[in-house]
Amino acid sequence: MLIKPEFVEFIPEELEPGVLYISMRYKSMSHLCCCGCGSKVVTPLSPTGWRLSYDGKVVSLSPSIGNWKLECQSHYWIEDNKIEWAGSWSQEQIDQGYERDQQAKTTYFQDQKFKSKIAPRVDTSKHRAGIWKMLRQWLGRKAGR
Repeated sequence: MLIKPEFVEFIPEELEPGVLYISMRYKSMSHLCCCGCGSKVVTPLSPTGWRLSYDGKVVSLSPSIGNWKLECQSHYWIEDNKIEWAGSWSQEQIDQGYERDQQAKTTYFQDQKFKSKIAPRVDTSKHRAGIWKMLRQWLGRKAGR
């Protein structure tokens, strides 16, 4: 089974089967579940969500798509525009997957918070002094006319 990538600004209300709608502006992708149940599947693009690879012709998503909250509980990969079916997961595996996802988000955002606290401060006082000096010289030249 193949899925065709379609880059859009806005995800349409009505989705066509076999199309992966990709909005880079809103960092989101949507498609109809590949099992044929008709459910809408949304996969956000983010450092802790799905990652998209596109070479100009084909797309791949990582990690796999596990539709655990849907009745079908389908599980598949999108690799080079092809749907690669993955095995079903037990409830324990699903719970562990959710836990890993939550831990990845927590770690990522804690790291971002830490990085913002230790960002080097840039001393702009010399730069500001240079601008004021140039402005005073320019005004002095204008006044001396």
